[in-house]
Amino acid sequence: MRFFKFVFLLFCISVSSLGWGKVTVEDPYLRINAEATDPLFTTYAATVERSRFFADKAYFLNYFTPDEPITYSSQFAGDWAIFWKVNNIVISKIREFASPPVVTASFHDMAVMEYEPFKGLEVQETFAVYSSGAALVNLEIQNTADRSFTIDLYPLLHLPSDSLTATGYQSGESGLFFEHHEPMERLHSNLYPGYGYPEQFRNLLSSSEALKSYGAYAGCDMQDFYFAIKRQSKVHHYVQRLNERDQRNADIVALQNHLELEPGETKTVRFVRGVQDARHNSGALVKDVDQAMDASVQEMVDTNVDMFKSIPRVDFSGENEKLVYLSAFNLVRQCMLPPRGKTDYNYYVFTRNPIWGWAHGHQVMHESLSMIPYVHLDAESAENSQRIYMEQQYPDGLIGYRHGPRGPQVYPHEGVATTSAPFFSWTNWRVYEVSGNKAFLRDAYQSGTKYIEYLKRERDKDHDGMYEWGPYGIIENVRDGWNAVFQLFSHGEDEGRDISDELDALDLTTQVANEMWYLWKMAEELGLEDEANRLKKEHRKTADLINKHMWDEEDKFYYHIKMSSDSFDFEGESLKRKEIIGFLPMWAHVASEKQAEYLVQHLKNPDTFWRKYGVPTLSAQDPVYTPFVDGCCRWNGPIWLLWDYMVLDGLRNYGYDDEAKQLADKMMLAVSAQLSKNHRFWESYSPDYPVQESPSNYIWDSIMAQVLIDVYKK
Repeated sequence: MRFFKFVFLLFCISVSSLGWGKVTVEDPYLRINAEATDPLFTTYAATVERSRFFADKAYFLNYFTPDEPITYSSQFAGDWAIFWKVNNIVISKIREFASPPVVTASFHDMAVMEYEPFKGLEVQETFAVYSSGAALVNLEIQNTADRSFTIDLYPLLHLPSDSLTATGYQSGESGLFFEHHEPMERLHSNLYPGYGYPEQFRNLLSSSEALKSYGAYAGCDMQDFYFAIKRQSKVHHYVQRLNERDQRNADIVALQNHLELEPGETKTVRFVRGVQDARHNSGALVKDVDQAMDASVQEMVDTNVDMFKSIPRVDFSGENEKLVYLSAFNLVRQCMLPPRGKTDYNYYVFTRNPIWGWAHGHQVMHESLSMIPYVHLDAESAENSQRIYMEQQYPDGLIGYRHGPRGPQVYPHEGVATTSAPFFSWTNWRVYEVSGNKAFLRDAYQSGTKYIEYLKRERDKDHDGMYEWGPYGIIENVRDGWNAVFQLFSHGEDEGRDISDELDALDLTTQVANEMWYLWKMAEELGLEDEANRLKKEHRKTADLINKHMWDEEDKFYYHIKMSSDSFDFEGESLKRKEIIGFLPMWAHVASEKQAEYLVQHLKNPDTFWRKYGVPTLSAQDPVYTPFVDGCCRWNGPIWLLWDYMVLDGLRNYGYDDEAKQLADKMMLAVSAQLSKNHRFWESYSPDYPVQESPSNYIWDSIMAQVLIDVYKK
């Protein structure tokens, strides 16, 4: 450890030259004033350049719970917090602050807060996930009172009833080493064994200033720790320090810093929490911590401000809309990871915190709808994510269900490769509309054309121009769980009989038509006149088939049909179940003006689809409709923002701008209600209630940024 001691000494000598001080955000559009109940997304992950796939730690900021300290939580890795002791008064809860924290800036990797833990003690706290292996808390503390302050700071890591083990204090590092274990089990599905995910982690909690003491406490919660430091007093010198236990199983590990602050004086203190795969040499952990300790938070802010210059400056009437808008961009940006393995391009995971197995299986086309808003923030990165599909496309045109560092994953079922719901060319066109990159458009057109030809060969078994899902339709069609039509005979079971490959599927056929529409636009843009004319005719032919066979003149609505008979009946059961996909023909430019008029009447019926928080996936009048979101992948009622966005896009295609604005308001209410309450995005939302459970921080909720651009940008 001599190397790090030398580095640490150099750091202490050069600290004044780092320019530590209060950070500023030069762009007024990015300055915010988010209090506890404002709709702000508060999960943070390292920026792309300093991220890695394994041993990656992102954090959730809780600045809004009165009976807790400001806390940074990482899944299975504990809660990181700081207790204050000012003139012998312990301040361990936000409700005890003289002025509660207000977030003044928030980006994908960092947040800036201001508060007063004690009257006359003004603090700017900057939290930054500097890298996958190190996060920092930078405290700029100013005495604005007319009296001096004696301050003790207690940064702590709390991981109760778990595997936390202190392994050693090192004075040269001003820090405490400890370890913890994390299980492979994750929400919805486990992490993939054999792919390198670590289970045992080495940690270092370190300080920029020499420490007064340190400690490790077993059988101790945060309230117990409060009493432990409360007992420290000027009278009893023997308890002025922590217990200085550095090798034991523990529930809390902590450091103690001591400061004296005169009137008008300002001091800066930084704490760094480093985490690494315990199988690696500890020198890598030390290096991560050293780099984070040495980093300029102002430069990090400036880098984010520069990146945000490219987003549309939507003029919102209220602050809530802007908070959701910026939060949506932060969500998608923090899901991006650098190239590795079998791809030369950056890619995304569905979420960085919490981590769950299915979300770390790499890219899928319906999640890639998040590139539609993301291109405004980083056009090259959005294009590169889409290029992974082109790079790994099979010679026969197949684009598999998943693509990324492990290569294509096609999950063969009954001898047939599985693809994904085709949103490929639509997404590519929307990316091009912003980037204007003709080279990307040419490559996207070639790849998209090959993919459509594959679908025409492999997903139209009876060659009637309408399309069926593959044998593993339950994942191809994005349902993932029980669906009123595709699992018509399952009686509520999540994994019952799937008939989606026995139907001419309205959704797939409409999606193919939509791909044809945007390939037609691409061909026109590229000057390919003959191909444009061919694609225009193919789109019209497919649209005519949908309107002839899938439109029910009695109900004035679109449905799936039985492949063998082109009827709305299947083994004695009706396929006429009103789902959100009945509105997709407006999105795909398939419906006539009159059909669109009927669809809007259905849409605006509050008893069916026009619910409080948006358009549900299934009509509220259907016998199996449920507005309750009690887990992942619910389809028979819950709201999925990307599908509501397709409905909104369809409304705009047919000139229903007022209705599109009203739908956007409903979507905004769904998202802002959750962000205000728990500061997270969610995989799906209840159409009727503010209470729900589903995977959190799901990448495709970034579509809200595009919703707000489409509806509010003048």
